[in-house]
Amino acid sequence: MRLVTAIPAQDDRGAVPPAAILAALRRHGWLAPNAAATGARLTGGVSSEIWRIDLPGGPICAKQALAKLNVAAEWYAPVARNRYEARWLQAAGAAAPRVLGSDDAGGVLLMEYLPPERYPLWKAELLAGRADPGFAAAVGGALGRIHAASAATPAETAARFPTDAIFHAIRLEPYLLATARAHPDRAAALLGLAETTAATHRALVHGDVSPKNILVGPDGPLFLDAECAWWGDPAFDLAFCLNHLLLKCLRVPRAAPAMLGCFDALATAHRACIAWEEPATLEERAAHLLPGLMLARVDGKSPVEYLTEAAEKASVRRVARALLAAPVARLGEVRAAWVAELRRRGVPA
Repeated sequence: MRLVTAIPAQDDRGAVPPAAILAALRRHGWLAPNAAATGARLTGGVSSEIWRIDLPGGPICAKQALAKLNVAAEWYAPVARNRYEARWLQAAGAAAPRVLGSDDAGGVLLMEYLPPERYPLWKAELLAGRADPGFAAAVGGALGRIHAASAATPAETAARFPTDAIFHAIRLEPYLLATARAHPDRAAALLGLAETTAATHRALVHGDVSPKNILVGPDGPLFLDAECAWWGDPAFDLAFCLNHLLLKCLRVPRAAPAMLGCFDALATAHRACIAWEEPATLEERAAHLLPGLMLARVDGKSPVEYLTEAAEKASVRRVARALLAAPVARLGEVRAAWVAELRRRGVPA
């Protein structure tokens, strides 16, 4: 079988997994009632305990949702989100790991494991300066097809993802609302974005389409970590991923032109899939959201770890605050404002 995971292990093997994970393995038939199992804790997430479990038939991945996330700020989220993550992964089909068990009793999700040396994270590729617009287009196309398939069955999908409260707790509050508290003079704009996003229901949303949650597979991208799965606004997914491509221009300035090429390729491929509404309408919502999400990644509850210099954060604030004050309707206009700031800093773009 195909073996999938998101993140390299901290330790090689031999650690004892948490009791809830062991119980889930037994309930779902992956471990005999009295048998023991060992594995390795995996790194990279803040919202879950993630383990590689070493079984006689091969390793699998186990993920237990945390009630309190591992960040500096006070951030809590319902552990029932693992149930909806499993449903999103199943809906995504070949663009996601195969679900091996969804354990509501322990808040544990069991998935295939994939060795990171064969399936690298897109984030690692980008931070190494390997920004491939062709792969970005594959990400945009795969995401757009998931959105389109769900938009074709709105009643059924909405019934399977009644997760407004979870999305608010994990996305709207820590990103847009927390950032509004940090920037009171932009609070009205940020609160408006949160209200519009919460009220828009068009497609099945992943909610965390970040390069850290996308594997570069031999047959295309594989999406991971769908804890924020929600029947809502697909513009959020688009803006969320495009945001990372812009911010990484600061972290890897020599690759800024290629990062911007990825931005264009992803947005274009996604737009080609939009049939459930006017593409320009979705693009406008994404263009409005993008500066709010940019600002959230320096002043919200989950700042990106790779922007550490005050000058880098100042660049993000300068562009994002200006666009929140004077919103634009096209993603290309957001891109142009960012390019102007990069050039001001001497970054070729």
